[in-house]
Amino acid sequence: MLRLGCAGLCTALCALALPGWAQSSEPPELATLPKMVEVNNQSLQRNGAGIRYKAIFKVYAAALYLEKPATSLEEIGKMAGAKRITVHMLRTINASELGKLFAHGMEDNMDKQQFSKLIPGVMRMSEVFNRHKELKPGDKFTLDWLPGKGMLISVNGAPEPAQFNEPEFYQAMLGIWLGPKPADAKLKQALLAATPD
Repeated sequence: MLRLGCAGLCTALCALALPGWAQSSEPPELATLPKMVEVNNQSLQRNGAGIRYKAIFKVYAAALYLEKPATSLEEIGKMAGAKRITVHMLRTINASELGKLFAHGMEDNMDKQQFSKLIPGVMRMSEVFNRHKELKPGDKFTLDWLPGKGMLISVNGAPEPAQFNEPEFYQAMLGIWLGPKPADAKLKQALLAATPD
């Protein structure tokens, strides 16, 4: 009788514990993306994270880091502090192809006049990815906005020398994932989740 009671109690406790565990769990690809990062001597919190799919294939995991929670690209554009997008590759992809996809993503989310002003920066960004030839599973890159300095691209922790000083350029880069025509609508939703951890 006592043994049955203990078993029942354990079952009940496990049932109560499971919903919380299920809510806090996330795919292993996202678990590697930290909840907090330090950028330009500023602590940023993970606003959201998700996986970019192409058909049924996982291409990369991405996370957005901000000074405070945000649920729209417009809100992020008004923030004066540091910002970061981190991308961890899950499949091998031609780096120059990725650069072209990013350029198309920027163009899709802006009017032609705005985009034409950013073409020099787009060319510099394409050169960065062309130099790396191929990005493989485990490779990562970050796009940091550093107030007073501009955008810094780092590949596998190594900063690239290319300069991107215009805030509009960084906002256009964020538009690839967060604009009205994002690369992946589910990823956009995940990056803008702004769920407290």
